[in-house]
Amino acid sequence: MTTILILVALFSLLLAGVPVAFVLGGLGFILLAIGGFSPLMVPQSLLGGLDNFILLSVPLFLLMSNVLLKGGVGRDLFAAVQAWVGHWPGGLAVATVLSCGLFAAISGSSVATAATIATVAIPEMESRGYPRKFVLGLLAAGGTLGILIPPSIPLIVFGFITEESVIKLFLAGIGPGLILVGLFILFSMAYAAYSSEYQKTEKASWQTRAAATKRALPSMALAALIVWGIYWGVFTPTEAAAVGFAFSLFITAFILRSIDWAGFKAAVIDSMVTSVTILLIVAGAKIFGKAITLYRIPQDISMFIASNFNEAWLFILAVSVLLVIMGFFLEALSMMLIMVPVLAPSLLPLGIDPIWFGIFFVILIEIALITPPVGLNLYVIQAVGKAQIGEVAAGVWPFLLLMLLTVLLCYLIPDLVLYIPFKL
Repeated sequence: MTTILILVALFSLLLAGVPVAFVLGGLGFILLAIGGFSPLMVPQSLLGGLDNFILLSVPLFLLMSNVLLKGGVGRDLFAAVQAWVGHWPGGLAVATVLSCGLFAAISGSSVATAATIATVAIPEMESRGYPRKFVLGLLAAGGTLGILIPPSIPLIVFGFITEESVIKLFLAGIGPGLILVGLFILFSMAYAAYSSEYQKTEKASWQTRAAATKRALPSMALAALIVWGIYWGVFTPTEAAAVGFAFSLFITAFILRSIDWAGFKAAVIDSMVTSVTILLIVAGAKIFGKAITLYRIPQDISMFIASNFNEAWLFILAVSVLLVIMGFFLEALSMMLIMVPVLAPSLLPLGIDPIWFGIFFVILIEIALITPPVGLNLYVIQAVGKAQIGEVAAGVWPFLLLMLLTVLLCYLIPDLVLYIPFKL
């Protein structure tokens, strides 16, 4: 009964629009007070929750992402990819997906990926006659690659919560990320094959390709450096974030000369605001997590799962349905901070690999980014494309199905997730 009352209070406050950080922290404080536990547990949980080296990578990756955003790197990436594949069937759509994938590999942020590529791709695709709903849906879905392809801020948070290796989580995200890119590309080409509305792009000259690639090469080299450095253990994720920020600033300020002091200042302020928001939620989640642990709620839920979902596939199915439903009301990071501490104790008894579960979880919370009414990517694309939210939402449903297909493939073939971190 206590567990049910706490869950009802939690979701009632969230649906009432109370900020997530204050819901988690405030409810955790109230539970500790009612239970007669020491009030010193609150500051201890706050300090313990934020005093972690891996969390330092969050503001650094955000800073790198915003420097690249202000420096117009997305425009350069899109121009380079378009020069190579723009003449394919649905070439601009293919270029958009590939650009999202490339920018995801150097940003770690879904919102930044969606905003950066959409700014360039939406006008270009609409001028070529691509249907507006398709364009908006493609950009909203393509942006979700930012939290799956490493580096990924949600994977950092997942590793922090579960104490799993962030490096292995990053490497595990590569396979499913490439599969999702491939599925988006195949769908875009199939869509274009049966559509006569868009105008094909002429094949770019070798001179144009060389010039566009030369300008985008430093940014692509940065993506390769981060993935290579993490894979070979040259630096930790936090060190990778620091290296990435330093190189992004060098690239935009001295090589491309595309960012000035005003742009850098704006990038720092945007990163600070987002970092404070994320870390406040993490701190609130730590207080709430301490409280529910003392109330033995994770243990009760684990026992309930063990007695009712005694097979891994039933557990995965139940979690999938739950996360899809929660995605209608909560944003991605909140879902992770609320649900992972509760679900994690059930993984090993059911024989579920925590690294695999992290990728599975992130793909499902990606869906939350493009489902109304609180899907952040929908609002980003709405703002960039000057569209109605209904237009964006109507365009994302085919991509939602492809993301669910990716979840199914990862379940049927676990090596799609686990091969690179454990066997390669």
